[in-house]
Amino acid sequence: MAAVRAAAKKIDWSAVTTKLKPETVASLNAFRRRQQELQKTVQELKDHQTSIDFDAYRRVLSNKGIVDEAQKAFAAFKPATYDVTEQVRIIEQHEAKAVAAAEKTTQKIQVELKELDTLLKNIETARPLDQLTVDDIAAAIPELDPTVEKMVKRGQWKVPGYYERFGEYKVGF
Repeated sequence: MAAVRAAAKKIDWSAVTTKLKPETVASLNAFRRRQQELQKTVQELKDHQTSIDFDAYRRVLSNKGIVDEAQKAFAAFKPATYDVTEQVRIIEQHEAKAVAAAEKTTQKIQVELKELDTLLKNIETARPLDQLTVDDIAAAIPELDPTVEKMVKRGQWKVPGYYERFGEYKVGF
């Protein structure tokens, strides 16, 4: 348990929260707040005085037998202990799954970032549209050339769906 506390103190929460989604950050902060409240409550209960002054009750109450029975019951009281190893095991399994999912997501994000960097470089180095030639477009989209040749052989001069989508461009003469 001490090792867990020591590890938790070493976590840079500000760095962790910058890499997470806002919903996840909110859940994490709520969880941390609740955990701190529980730690504070446990510490207060540990510090709380648990001794009972039975002599004061004997002086106040006329029935001394009840005070004696209460004192015997208090002395015989042993708090129940629970075996929480199963719950801890389940929590550790859930934690391991969460860490694995986070690592998988990190890998996906790294791949996406590389693809986006490549795309950004292509966009930045691309020539303006007014400087492109038909040969440049044919080289960029090889499947376009056979399609255009087939349409020309058939006598199709209009691209299907073009006018429906973009309208007809007319020069005002």
